[in-house]
This record gives sequence, structure tokens and C-alpha cells, in this order.
Amino acid sequence: MFTGLVEEKGVLVARHPAGPGASLRVRSGLKPLVLGESIAVDGACLTVTRVTSDGFEADVSRETLARTTLGAIAIGSPVNLERSLALGARLGGHLVSGHVDDVCTLTSRVPEGTALCLTFEFPPPLARFIAQKGSVAVNGVSLTVNVARGRTFDVTVIPHTAEVTSIASLAVGAAVNLEVDLLARYVARLLEVGSQTAQGSTPGHPSPASAAADADQAAWIERLKRSGML
Repeated sequence: MFTGLVEEKGVLVARHPAGPGASLRVRSGLKPLVLGESIAVDGACLTVTRVTSDGFEADVSRETLARTTLGAIAIGSPVNLERSLALGARLGGHLVSGHVDDVCTLTSRVPEGTALCLTFEFPPPLARFIAQKGSVAVNGVSLTVNVARGRTFDVTVIPHTAEVTSIASLAVGAAVNLEVDLLARYVARLLEVGSQTAQGSTPGHPSPASAAADADQAAWIERLKRSGML
């Protein structure tokens, strides 16, 4: 689990085929690193398979290559790095799993004073997870959605984020890794399962399973409202 607060900009120095996946070598000053620990590389959770004198190596599965930019970004490119969240540490961004949902595209970048407004276009199936003032992780950076419309959303990058991450260096047309908010994903799944269960009932005569599912769903929604999450 991560927070979306990038610790360091590393550099992708090598990428080699490894079966159906690949092996990456990243130059990094993060220390101490431990064999087997998790590091988010541009938002994708990877396992350290080798600690080197100037960084680390990590394997990338076929699934991760298909859903992220890690198989396509140029050697020498900067990558955002974050080690996994320690129990009891401050949660300054939002809960990020490191499981990238899909790749989206930067369509606009407009200066706003000392900040930068970025617009991204995302695949249609992710629309239900992205809401105004909700959270997203873009290349591993925790950002707040200012505006969500159709297939695009806007975020604002403040000078500090621009300095410590690679996000401000993105050019229009660049592909980035997008992870939607973890809570939004589970709320959507909860509503989906409740809807599917209800389809097994006849009008005016809900099945016992449907009635139980509706009651359970209502209880969860009430808990989320009380906690301020809905």
C-alpha cells in the first residue's frame, strides 16, 4: 500500500525481456533497500528482485506490461518512486494500491500562476470511478480531481509536486498510468453486486437473498455516509 507522495525521481536505466514479462533496472538513491520489498515505479507496485550499488532491479509481469507504460517508456526516462507505507506512518496523500487500472493520455497543459493545470483523457469504463474532488494516482502521484467531464478530468500540479516528481515534464500526448480511488472501486462493486442480486427477484416479491443483500448494502452505505465518505 502506498500514499501517492513520491519519495524520489529515479531513472529507468535498462529493460530486458524476462519470459512473457520484463526485468527493469532503476537508478535510485533510496536506501536502505531490502530484497523483496515493494516499490511503486510510476505508480505500479513492483517487487525488488536485486539491490544494486546505484538502485534496484524489479520484474514486471505480462499483465503489468499490458496495463501500464513500463514496457514503453524510453530508457533514461525519469520514474516516480515510492516505498510501501509503513504501519503508523502519516497518510499524506490517499490510499494507493499500486495496481494500475489503465493508461490515459495527457491532452492539455495550461499554466495557472505558479501551478499547472493538466487534463487527461481516460478509457470510458473508468468514468464511474472518477468524481470531482475525488482522488486519482497519475504515474504514482496522488492528485485531486478538480473537474470530471465525459472522458476527461483536470488536476492542478503545485510547484512542489512539479519539482519532486516527473509529472510536470509530461508533454501533451504522453501516456501515463492511472489508478482510480480504491474506495470508489469498492463502492461501485458493492452497488453492482446488489443490483445483480436484485435481478433474481420478481416485482413486489424480493427473494430472501435479494432482501438480505439490499439490507446489507443499505447498512454499508449508511456507514460510509456517517464516516463522511459519501
